[in-house]
Amino acid sequence: MALINVIEWLDKDHQEIVHKYDTNKNIVKRGSSLTVREGQTVVFSDNGRVADVFGPGRYKLETDTIPILTALMSWAYAFESPFKSDIFFVSTRVFVNRKWGTATPVILRDREFGTVRVRGYGTYSFRVADAAVFIKQLSGALRTFSAADIDEYIRSIIVMNLSDALGECGIPVADMSANLLELSAHVQKSVAPRFKNFGMELTAFNFQSVSLPAEVEKAIDENARLGVLRGNVDVYTQIARADAMKEAAKNPGGAGSVVGAGIGLGLGADIARGITESGGNVRGANAGAKCPVCGESVPAGAKFCPECGSSIKRACPKCGAALAPGAKFCPECGAKIQ
Repeated sequence: MALINVIEWLDKDHQEIVHKYDTNKNIVKRGSSLTVREGQTVVFSDNGRVADVFGPGRYKLETDTIPILTALMSWAYAFESPFKSDIFFVSTRVFVNRKWGTATPVILRDREFGTVRVRGYGTYSFRVADAAVFIKQLSGALRTFSAADIDEYIRSIIVMNLSDALGECGIPVADMSANLLELSAHVQKSVAPRFKNFGMELTAFNFQSVSLPAEVEKAIDENARLGVLRGNVDVYTQIARADAMKEAAKNPGGAGSVVGAGIGLGLGADIARGITESGGNVRGANAGAKCPVCGESVPAGAKFCPECGSSIKRACPKCGAALAPGAKFCPECGAKIQ
């Protein structure tokens, strides 16, 4: 059994979080040198009890530098004999770009779509903020504890709190993909207290993607399409009206059917009005007619003169066929109308 004069640890693979210093059954003597590098914390432990904690720096192990261990080992004034102690080096650097994802969908309640299953994935970064708490809660007396050993556990913490965090953020599912930064910040704030309980700090949390069920995405697309139509209804009405007038001009006799078809879109009145204003052939019965008896103007659709009460309907004196207002010849026999 030998005496240890220098205590230090070089992290070679940068994946270990906790490294138990191997004394090889040797003992530490008074005045030994302890070197703690930047990004490290050293924890002394006696029989499973966490004692003194050292941050970055160079220390000479004396009674006054290890007061808790001194008390635990019942040294009244100073230790003169070598001693045994568990020594843990804890990496406090940030472990970046760790992956997380939802193995199963997270169920949310949305005001617009009701119950929705949401999937997501991204990255997170963490560090050990309190080495003593971390050893007590997670690594214990293990000789080595790496980031890979805790990845699955951290992912479970994230996913476990994800549903509550997404529900509390107030962002509708339809807007989540457009608000990933805000979403990430809210989830990080929500999950951070759980990390603190284990002596860790969640330094970063990022959503890379949020996916919704196909039927919800289809509903969002359809709602967006209807929103465009609602916002441009006047434009579409004018286009439909212009197209209908073009068709009416090509087929004067069929103008009525074009108007009838337009009624289904709520455009019939506008189309008819437009054709009339443009001098088309869509006119009401007796439009522009005059009473054949008194000569007064007769409203469109009237059957009798509002002035003298005479019948507006004209008939050919030769064959009795109905005559259009203002007709000069009978359309049936060709007789000249006086």
